[in-house]
Amino acid sequence: MIVEIAPAKINLYLHVGGRRPDRLHDLESLFVFADAGDLVSVESSSELSLKIVGPFAAPLLKEPPDRNLVLRAARRLQTRAGIAAGAAIVLDKRLPIASGIGGGSADAAAALRALIRLWKVDISLSELKRLAFSLGADVPACLDGRPAYVGGAGEAIEPGPVLPPLWTCLANPHAPMPTGPAFRSFDAANPRPSKPQRVGVSGRGYAGLTRLMENSRNDLQPIAIGRHCVIELAVERMAARPGALAARMSGSGATVFGLFSSAVAARRAAQEMAGRNWWSMSARILGASARPGVVA
Repeated sequence: MIVEIAPAKINLYLHVGGRRPDRLHDLESLFVFADAGDLVSVESSSELSLKIVGPFAAPLLKEPPDRNLVLRAARRLQTRAGIAAGAAIVLDKRLPIASGIGGGSADAAAALRALIRLWKVDISLSELKRLAFSLGADVPACLDGRPAYVGGAGEAIEPGPVLPPLWTCLANPHAPMPTGPAFRSFDAANPRPSKPQRVGVSGRGYAGLTRLMENSRNDLQPIAIGRHCVIELAVERMAARPGALAARMSGSGATVFGLFSSAVAARRAAQEMAGRNWWSMSARILGASARPGVVA
């Protein structure tokens, strides 16, 4: 059995522009990844199948299997590589659904990594990224799992900055925020958005990180708060946690993240957030030299 972690994706910032002719949005973002998330396991089989388990499996089990990104990724790789073999895939869904931390995209990327190993697929990085982008705008960046500047609609990826040691607390107040409606609401509120700008790290260490956060934003955060005011409370609570360097909503929400310089502070923040009956977890942020974890 081959098992890969599908790490939670965090948008340190998300600057959104207008829609392109392909109906995708121009954006600029800085992605980082936690060292925890969903798990994707694969085993040899004569057929291609997907089993979904875990604390957040129920919503996915209500959907037709063909809509799941993991199965779509497997079939697309199978077709591209001319693979006749199948695979028994298990998705252990540990992250909330429609929560802004790239769960489906990270799952698809983890499935691609695992199946390439299982099937011993010979595929170039450029071809793999094209295949990943055909599945979703966030999937290419999730393949690598390291800090990355992401532009265009997700296809323009450059190595991110070297960040100081960081831990995160993620918290979701059980307010689902599907990506599509969030972007449509943004379009309605911003008929002529400005061109999104990249924000780099100015300076070293935690001071540079703080300036990065002060000079950036998440353009979808006001949209999400307008739909669920509890998100604003979650951001305020996270920012007030002892040791918090910054707090913001990730992606289209509703998950809020806090950045911390110690694992203890992040863990204590997660315990406090869980005490409000919100989903929460703490994790280390993967650095530039890391990659999504291979469990087995």
